[in-house]
Amino acid sequence: MSLEERQQKFLSEVQKHFGATKATRTNKLFGVSNSAKIVEGGMQIGVANLQAVRDDAEAFIIASVMKFPPEDEVYFAILVRKDKANFLTRLADMKRLGLACKATGKGQDDDSQEESDSSESDKTFKYSDRNNLVSLYLAQDGQLWMRNAGFWNSLNFDLSQYEPAVTIDEIVIALHPPTASARRSLLAREFIGWLGTLVGRGKIRELTVWHDVVALKPSMLRMPSSVSINEIEDSVKTLGGHYPNGEVRRFHAALNFLDHKHFVILSGLSGTGKTQLALKYARAVHGLKNSEDIDPLLFECPIRPEWTDPTGLTGYYDVLTNRYVVPTFLEAVLVATAHRESPVFVVLDEMNLARIEYYFSDVLSCMETGGSLQLHSNNVPLEGSTGTSIRAELPLPTNLFIIGTINVDETTNPISDKVLDRASVIDMSTVDTSGFLTLLATRYPNLRTACAISEPKLTEIHEIMQQYGLGFGYRLIEEFVRYHAFNIEHIKIESSDVTDQLLVQKVLVKLRGAERQRQLLKSLEKICEGLPQAQSYIRKLLSDLDDFGSFQAM
Repeated sequence: MSLEERQQKFLSEVQKHFGATKATRTNKLFGVSNSAKIVEGGMQIGVANLQAVRDDAEAFIIASVMKFPPEDEVYFAILVRKDKANFLTRLADMKRLGLACKATGKGQDDDSQEESDSSESDKTFKYSDRNNLVSLYLAQDGQLWMRNAGFWNSLNFDLSQYEPAVTIDEIVIALHPPTASARRSLLAREFIGWLGTLVGRGKIRELTVWHDVVALKPSMLRMPSSVSINEIEDSVKTLGGHYPNGEVRRFHAALNFLDHKHFVILSGLSGTGKTQLALKYARAVHGLKNSEDIDPLLFECPIRPEWTDPTGLTGYYDVLTNRYVVPTFLEAVLVATAHRESPVFVVLDEMNLARIEYYFSDVLSCMETGGSLQLHSNNVPLEGSTGTSIRAELPLPTNLFIIGTINVDETTNPISDKVLDRASVIDMSTVDTSGFLTLLATRYPNLRTACAISEPKLTEIHEIMQQYGLGFGYRLIEEFVRYHAFNIEHIKIESSDVTDQLLVQKVLVKLRGAERQRQLLKSLEKICEGLPQAQSYIRKLLSDLDDFGSFQAM
């Protein structure tokens, strides 16, 4: 869709929404030099040609656009209907004052704090005898202000001498690209919220103007089961994944062996790449070769420990804004519903920080029964916070792929059979220390020396700790190596001293246990000979074990 077609589509939907007639005056301010911009104390909407405005106009629509990087556009249109009398009065007053200025050949003195453009002196405010270049402003008071010569760079002054101001009826907004084809810019969302603070949230409405099927790449219109596993493994590796124990194949099979349900839980030690496997797999299926590329069909939803009901996933009606709040999970469901031919992935990160049965029960039930998510009880669809209409019931689409990650430690909750029976659980606790260090050295040549320094102790310590279920993951290994690399370049102290520090700071802090782990501590004490800080740390744990019958580093 071309830029001109996009603008015309927006105007058409705006006029339909406002119930425009032939007597409605519409001004479109979409030009490169004529679009909206933020100024101190408000916003300049644009510069409109209002010379030919008729007194019998039924209403006024002023349409403009605000652009945000990389390519987000917020189209908005302001309606003036109830206060059109003040709109016409201000236009007439400006022209009258402009004619008076023209007759005297002088500008009107201005003692305000307003700023003029470079063509005017700081103390002179001029009116034009024509309204062909009217600058329109939305100030902090929520009112529309106008001048027909020059510009204001700031609205932080007493505007009362330029009355009458105009009260607007409503602002409608549409974002491009639409939410299903691109994750909306945070700046764009904040801009919409800021408009609401100016004019009141009750006057802001979002429209669904564009549909985005054409924005999806052909590779996004294929289900994972139709993609070669070799292609997926190669893509995951290209994206930086290291899964040497067949994790990608097991994950692919578990996620796709049923046609109606796609739910996998990845379990294991912290830092073993569980979340990254889910993210990289989704990108591989969607044909993305770069981790920096935005994936419009991939949603990451961190679980919060205080969740005790489904609202964190499926949303709720907010009586203050008169809208239905759409969380990330529900947004994924809506996108999957709109794009039945495309796989949509949602990653529930650290699922067991809260009790899964409490917040996930509705989704689990829909998976098994094929029923619908009950979102609200209103017979009429509610306006969603993302601009989408939210029906009372929403079936869980079969092209939605749900991936959860869990850690098993003292900060998490146990998982019931109800959840385990409905998911495929893949353990990812096995860590290939040597292989990962080789991969790091190959992928990042600047880390080769650090990898060589780190490998002996890391490999030996990980091997003994893993036997007792206290191993560590790839995240810790990479940070251990990068710390050494930083020391080589900047700090330049002995590598053995750095290893000694890091073992205490990053590795040994994971130790905990009772008498059964005494041999572990003895083995580590021997491995750490020549590393005084690490040995001292381990001996303190042994002392705790002797005194209290158990030990815990942290």
